[in-house]
Amino acid sequence: MNLDFQQLGPSISYILQGIQVTLQIVVLAALIGFVFGIILALCKISRFKVLAWLANIYTSVFRGTPLVLQLIIIYTGLPELTGIKIEAYPAAVAAFALNSAAYISEIIRAGIQAVDKGQTEAAMVLGVPPQKTLRHIILPQALKNILPALMNEFISLTKESAIVTVIGVTDVMRRAYIVGGDLYSYLEPLLVAGLIYYVMVMILTLLGRKLEGRLKKSD
Repeated sequence: MNLDFQQLGPSISYILQGIQVTLQIVVLAALIGFVFGIILALCKISRFKVLAWLANIYTSVFRGTPLVLQLIIIYTGLPELTGIKIEAYPAAVAAFALNSAAYISEIIRAGIQAVDKGQTEAAMVLGVPPQKTLRHIILPQALKNILPALMNEFISLTKESAIVTVIGVTDVMRRAYIVGGDLYSYLEPLLVAGLIYYVMVMILTLLGRKLEGRLKKSD
Protein backbone atom coordinates (compact mmCIF):
# COMPACT_ATOMS: atom_id res chain seq x y z
CA MET A 1 0.00 0.00 0.00
CA ASN A 2 1.31 3.45 -0.97
CA LEU A 3 0.88 6.36 1.38
CA ASP A 4 -0.80 9.37 -0.16
CA PHE A 5 -0.33 12.50 1.92
CA GLN A 6 -1.43 14.82 -0.89
CA GLN A 7 -5.06 14.01 -0.17
CA LEU A 8 -4.57 15.51 3.28
CA GLY A 9 -3.76 18.96 1.87
CA PRO A 10 -7.14 20.61 2.55
CA SER A 11 -7.43 18.89 5.95
CA ILE A 12 -4.02 19.73 7.45
CA SER A 13 -5.20 23.08 8.81
CA TYR A 14 -8.22 21.39 10.39
CA ILE A 15 -5.97 18.89 12.20
CA LEU A 16 -3.57 21.64 13.29
CA GLN A 17 -6.42 23.55 14.91
CA GLY A 18 -6.62 20.71 17.40
CA ILE A 19 -3.27 21.83 18.87
CA GLN A 20 -5.02 24.75 20.56
CA VAL A 21 -7.62 22.44 22.09
CA THR A 22 -4.94 20.04 23.28
CA LEU A 23 -2.79 22.75 24.85
CA GLN A 24 -5.77 24.41 26.52
CA ILE A 25 -6.71 21.17 28.23
CA VAL A 26 -3.14 20.36 29.21
CA VAL A 27 -2.23 23.82 30.55
CA LEU A 28 -5.46 24.27 32.51
CA ALA A 29 -5.29 20.74 33.94
CA ALA A 30 -1.61 21.21 34.84
CA LEU A 31 -2.30 24.46 36.72
CA ILE A 32 -5.23 23.01 38.66
CA GLY A 33 -3.33 19.80 39.29
CA PHE A 34 -0.31 21.74 40.55
CA VAL A 35 -2.34 23.73 43.09
CA PHE A 36 -4.23 20.65 44.25
CA GLY A 37 -0.98 18.68 44.29
CA ILE A 38 0.57 21.18 46.71
CA ILE A 39 -2.43 20.82 49.01
CA LEU A 40 -2.19 17.02 48.88
CA ALA A 41 1.56 17.13 49.55
CA LEU A 42 1.07 19.34 52.60
CA CYS A 43 -1.61 16.95 53.86
CA LYS A 44 0.79 14.02 53.46
CA ILE A 45 3.44 15.62 55.66
CA SER A 46 0.89 17.05 58.08
CA ARG A 47 0.89 16.09 61.74
CA PHE A 48 -2.79 15.29 61.40
CA LYS A 49 -2.88 11.59 60.59
CA VAL A 50 -6.38 11.74 59.10
CA LEU A 51 -5.31 14.28 56.46
CA ALA A 52 -2.23 12.24 55.62
CA TRP A 53 -4.29 9.07 55.38
CA LEU A 54 -6.91 10.66 53.09
CA ALA A 55 -4.24 12.19 50.84
CA ASN A 56 -2.43 8.87 50.52
CA ILE A 57 -5.67 7.04 49.71
CA TYR A 58 -6.47 9.61 47.04
CA THR A 59 -3.02 9.24 45.49
CA SER A 60 -3.22 5.46 45.59
CA VAL A 61 -6.58 5.42 43.79
CA PHE A 62 -5.68 7.87 41.04
CA ARG A 63 -2.23 6.37 40.45
CA GLY A 64 -3.52 2.81 40.60
CA THR A 65 -6.33 3.11 38.04
CA PRO A 66 -6.17 3.90 34.30
CA LEU A 67 -6.57 7.54 33.34
CA VAL A 68 -9.00 6.64 30.57
CA LEU A 69 -11.23 4.93 33.17
CA GLN A 70 -11.19 8.04 35.36
CA LEU A 71 -12.08 10.15 32.32
CA ILE A 72 -15.04 7.99 31.33
CA ILE A 73 -16.33 7.79 34.91
CA ILE A 74 -16.29 11.59 35.21
CA TYR A 75 -17.90 12.07 31.80
CA THR A 76 -20.54 9.34 31.94
CA GLY A 77 -20.66 8.04 35.51
CA LEU A 78 -21.07 11.26 37.48
CA PRO A 79 -24.04 12.46 35.40
CA GLU A 80 -25.80 9.17 36.24
CA LEU A 81 -25.25 9.82 39.95
CA THR A 82 -25.95 13.55 40.02
CA GLY A 83 -28.31 14.00 37.07
CA ILE A 84 -26.14 16.87 35.89
CA LYS A 85 -24.63 16.54 32.42
CA ILE A 86 -20.92 17.27 32.17
CA GLU A 87 -19.60 18.53 28.84
CA ALA A 88 -16.63 16.77 27.28
CA TYR A 89 -14.17 19.66 27.64
CA PRO A 90 -14.59 20.30 31.41
CA ALA A 91 -14.71 16.54 31.99
CA ALA A 92 -11.34 16.19 30.28
CA VAL A 93 -9.81 19.04 32.29
CA ALA A 94 -11.19 17.62 35.55
CA ALA A 95 -9.92 14.09 34.86
CA PHE A 96 -6.43 15.22 33.90
CA ALA A 97 -6.21 17.70 36.79
CA LEU A 98 -7.27 15.14 39.41
CA ASN A 99 -4.94 12.50 37.98
CA SER A 100 -2.00 14.88 37.63
CA ALA A 101 -2.48 16.15 41.20
CA ALA A 102 -1.82 12.65 42.52
CA TYR A 103 1.54 12.45 40.75
CA ILE A 104 2.50 16.06 41.44
CA SER A 105 1.75 15.63 45.15
CA GLU A 106 4.34 12.85 45.36
CA ILE A 107 6.89 14.98 43.51
CA ILE A 108 6.32 17.95 45.81
CA ARG A 109 6.29 15.80 48.96
CA ALA A 110 9.65 14.32 48.00
CA GLY A 111 10.99 17.79 47.23
CA ILE A 112 9.91 19.19 50.59
CA GLN A 113 11.35 16.26 52.52
CA ALA A 114 14.62 16.58 50.57
CA VAL A 115 15.24 20.11 51.89
CA ASP A 116 17.84 20.11 54.64
CA LYS A 117 16.19 20.02 58.06
CA GLY A 118 18.73 22.60 59.15
CA GLN A 119 16.74 25.19 57.20
CA THR A 120 13.71 24.60 59.41
CA GLU A 121 15.80 24.56 62.56
CA ALA A 122 17.49 27.84 61.62
CA ALA A 123 14.10 29.43 60.98
CA MET A 124 12.87 28.28 64.39
CA VAL A 125 15.93 29.78 66.08
CA LEU A 126 15.25 33.09 64.32
CA GLY A 127 11.64 32.98 65.48
CA VAL A 128 10.09 32.57 62.02
CA PRO A 129 6.54 31.13 62.29
CA PRO A 130 6.08 27.62 60.81
CA GLN A 131 3.71 28.82 58.08
CA LYS A 132 6.15 31.50 56.89
CA THR A 133 8.99 29.00 57.09
CA LEU A 134 7.13 26.65 54.79
CA ARG A 135 5.98 29.37 52.40
CA HIS A 136 9.15 31.46 52.13
CA ILE A 137 11.97 29.01 52.89
CA ILE A 138 11.01 25.37 52.34
CA LEU A 139 8.66 25.53 49.33
CA PRO A 140 10.88 27.79 47.15
CA GLN A 141 13.85 25.44 47.62
CA ALA A 142 11.72 22.37 47.04
CA LEU A 143 10.14 23.76 43.86
CA LYS A 144 13.54 24.66 42.48
CA ASN A 145 14.74 21.08 42.95
CA ILE A 146 11.65 19.44 41.47
CA LEU A 147 11.10 21.68 38.42
CA PRO A 148 12.63 19.09 36.03
CA ALA A 149 10.30 16.40 37.44
CA LEU A 150 7.32 18.74 37.10
CA MET A 151 8.31 19.40 33.49
CA ASN A 152 8.38 15.66 32.83
CA GLU A 153 4.87 15.38 34.28
CA PHE A 154 3.73 18.16 31.94
CA ILE A 155 5.24 16.30 28.98
CA SER A 156 3.51 13.06 30.00
CA LEU A 157 0.25 14.95 30.37
CA THR A 158 0.61 16.27 26.83
CA LYS A 159 1.01 12.79 25.39
CA GLU A 160 -1.76 11.28 27.50
CA SER A 161 -4.16 14.04 26.44
CA ALA A 162 -4.80 12.07 23.23
CA ILE A 163 -7.24 9.85 25.12
CA VAL A 164 -9.79 12.67 25.27
CA THR A 165 -10.83 11.53 21.81
CA VAL A 166 -12.85 8.73 23.48
CA ILE A 167 -15.33 11.30 24.81
CA GLY A 168 -15.45 13.34 21.60
CA VAL A 169 -13.18 16.30 22.39
CA THR A 170 -11.94 17.64 19.03
CA ASP A 171 -8.25 17.61 19.84
CA VAL A 172 -5.50 16.66 17.39
CA MET A 173 -6.21 12.93 17.60
CA ARG A 174 -9.97 13.29 17.21
CA ARG A 175 -9.60 15.58 14.21
CA ALA A 176 -7.18 13.17 12.57
CA TYR A 177 -9.67 10.35 13.08
CA ILE A 178 -12.48 12.47 11.58
CA VAL A 179 -10.36 13.26 8.53
CA GLY A 180 -9.53 9.57 8.18
CA GLY A 181 -13.24 8.76 8.15
CA ASP A 182 -13.92 11.35 5.47
CA LEU A 183 -11.09 10.09 3.28
CA TYR A 184 -11.64 6.38 4.04
CA SER A 185 -7.94 6.28 4.87
CA TYR A 186 -6.84 6.54 8.49
CA LEU A 187 -3.11 5.86 8.36
CA GLU A 188 -1.97 9.14 6.82
CA PRO A 189 -3.90 11.50 9.15
CA LEU A 190 -2.92 9.42 12.19
CA LEU A 191 0.74 9.64 11.16
CA VAL A 192 0.36 13.41 10.86
CA ALA A 193 -1.20 13.49 14.34
CA GLY A 194 1.70 11.43 15.67
CA LEU A 195 4.16 13.89 14.16
CA ILE A 196 2.33 16.82 15.77
CA TYR A 197 2.48 15.18 19.19
CA TYR A 198 6.15 14.34 18.66
CA VAL A 199 7.01 17.95 17.79
CA MET A 200 5.10 19.27 20.82
CA VAL A 201 6.87 16.82 23.13
CA MET A 202 10.28 17.63 21.65
CA ILE A 203 9.69 21.36 22.15
CA LEU A 204 8.67 20.79 25.76
CA THR A 205 11.69 18.52 26.27
CA LEU A 206 14.07 21.21 24.97
CA LEU A 207 12.42 23.82 27.19
CA GLY A 208 12.80 21.46 30.15
CA ARG A 209 16.50 20.95 29.43
CA LYS A 210 17.10 24.70 29.15
CA LEU A 211 15.28 25.25 32.42
CA GLU A 212 17.33 22.54 34.10
CA GLY A 213 20.52 24.09 32.73
CA ARG A 214 19.62 27.50 34.12
CA LEU A 215 18.88 26.00 37.50
CA LYS A 216 22.30 24.34 37.56
CA LYS A 217 23.99 27.62 36.65
CA SER A 218 22.12 29.45 39.39
CA ASP A 219 23.44 26.93 41.90
